[in-house]
Amino acid sequence: MGFKRLLASLGAGGASVETELTEVNVVPGGVVQGEVRIQGGSVNQAIEGLAVGLQAKVEVEGPDDTEHKQNIEFTKLQLGGAFELQANGVHSVPFGLEIPWETPITNIAGQSLRGMNIGVTTELAIARAVDSGDLDPISVHPLPAQQALLDAFIQLGFRFKSADLERGHIRGTRQKLPFYQEIEFFPPQQYRGLNQVELTFVADDREMDVVLEMDKKPGLFSEGSDSFRSFQVGLNDFQGTDWAAYLNQWLSEVGSRRNWF
Repeated sequence: MGFKRLLASLGAGGASVETELTEVNVVPGGVVQGEVRIQGGSVNQAIEGLAVGLQAKVEVEGPDDTEHKQNIEFTKLQLGGAFELQANGVHSVPFGLEIPWETPITNIAGQSLRGMNIGVTTELAIARAVDSGDLDPISVHPLPAQQALLDAFIQLGFRFKSADLERGHIRGTRQKLPFYQEIEFFPPQQYRGLNQVELTFVADDREMDVVLEMDKKPGLFSEGSDSFRSFQVGLNDFQGTDWAAYLNQWLSEVGSRRNWF
C-alpha cells in the first residue's frame, strides 16, 4: 500500500521530490518504511541535505486562554549527506523511520479519530533553500495493551467523542514528547451526571502510564482530586486484569461520593 506526494520544484534546475510510503498502517514502536525519489531538472544541482520526519498538529495554549494549532515535528531522520544531483538524473533513497512509543493513536476499530493529523514530512535542502511539503498521512493503530483499555470503555457503553493533542507535560509520567494525546468519551446513561472521561496513554518499550480524568477543567490535571487517576500497565502483562470492572469500580466510587449517579 503506497502513498505518493510530489513536492514543488526547487531552484532554477527544477528538481522535484516524490515520497512513497510502503505501508501507512503502523503501531507505536514500529517502523514506517518508504522511499524518497529525487528527479533532476535541466541542470546539475547541489543537494545539501535530505530528511524525513514525523509531524503532528498540536493545540497550543496562548495568552488569555486562547488556543491555536501548531505543527510540531517530533522525530527526524537524516538520509545521507550532501551530493550533486545530475541533470535529468534520478536519486532514490529508501528509509525506515521509527515510530516513537508515545506517538498518538489515529485509528481505533477501523475508524479515524476526529482531530488527529499525523504524518511523514519530507525535507529537501538545495541551493541554501529548504522545501517541506504537505504530510504523507499515516494511520497509527493501538498497541494490544492500549486496545484492551479502549475495549473496556466500549464494553461499558462509552462512545468516542473526539481526540486532541495538547502541548505540555503531564507530571509524574514517563512523557518525553512535547505534547500528549487526550481521547474523549461520551458516558452511557448509567453514569448520568458525568460529562465526559478523558484517556491518555504515555508508553515506552516496556509499559505505559494510563491517565484518566472525569469532568476535566481546561488546562489543568487535578492530581489531588478523586476525579483523576494514573496507573501503569505492562505492554506484555495486561491480560490478567478485567479492565471494564476496574473502570466501572472507579467511576462508581467517584460518582457516588459526588452524587452524580
